[in-house]
Amino acid sequence: MKTSYREALRLALREALIADPRVFLMGEDVGRYGGTYAVSKGLLDEFGPERIRDTPLSELGFVGAGVGAALGGLRPIVEVMTVNFSLLALDQIVNSAALLRHMSGGQFSVPLVLRMATGAGRQLAAQHSHSLENWYAHIPGIRVLAPATIADARGMLAPALADPDPVVIFEHAQLYNLEGELPASPDGWACDIAHAAVRREGSQATLITYGGCLPKALQAAEQLAADGIEVEVLDLRVLRPLDTDAIAASLAKTHRAVVVDEGWKSGSLAAEVVARIVERCFYDLDAPPLRVCSAEVPIPYAKHMEAAALPQPERIAAAVREVLGV
Repeated sequence: MKTSYREALRLALREALIADPRVFLMGEDVGRYGGTYAVSKGLLDEFGPERIRDTPLSELGFVGAGVGAALGGLRPIVEVMTVNFSLLALDQIVNSAALLRHMSGGQFSVPLVLRMATGAGRQLAAQHSHSLENWYAHIPGIRVLAPATIADARGMLAPALADPDPVVIFEHAQLYNLEGELPASPDGWACDIAHAAVRREGSQATLITYGGCLPKALQAAEQLAADGIEVEVLDLRVLRPLDTDAIAASLAKTHRAVVVDEGWKSGSLAAEVVARIVERCFYDLDAPPLRVCSAEVPIPYAKHMEAAALPQPERIAAAVREVLGV
């Protein structure tokens, strides 16, 4: 059936709420307003205020309440409006959720799912548009996911809720309106939360990306294919722990890599991926790996400047040509 990324997320939430009475959704405007991006629209009417909870504007407070609820045996899904706002809750995420299993000698786990929007492209200006996934991918004790397809939007929540430890799910704001076919059977959208996925087969170079940059990488691959250049597109999907085996397997085939990341280049996730390529795949490489990242400025509000600051298919295709020397 044809559906949207937003609707796929809602289907996953509804299924989780039906399947397990311990599951509840909490966050700013998730109830009466239906969520900032309308993902939870209608769920308050169906499940009531005990399980669809509006919270005050206090990320530190309601993320901390989610940690406590998880410790108490519930399965909270906490929504943060944007990754920029999640910085207000870093203490609870980094110093509580991620550490409690380790600091308690395995006596306590925090089965918390944190959902948050990330990324730019909607003219929401700097405080609502950044990509800080690499900060979370740096932290041991949490798993970090970035569903980039409708199928992954549908399929990642269930295994995230089954994980006994905290899982952070990044939903790129540009993907909510993405539409496509969602198979009716779970066989078509069920996924694990451990492996990357090859979205396009190719032999001459590998585009490594995730989240909102995946559609742009696929567009670039289409442009290159028109000129006879076949590029493999690898969707990382899981940002921590990274699926290094999948990266190495693709590089063993193509011998060239371009990493596309909406984060800033300095200290980026792309930097981590390139470091692993050099550490593990150095003798498979026929050219130095390249990165396509956002300009190192706060994301501008003006539409043309915002577009100029972000990775675009033309820049990605140009990087592939450079790494190929054509």
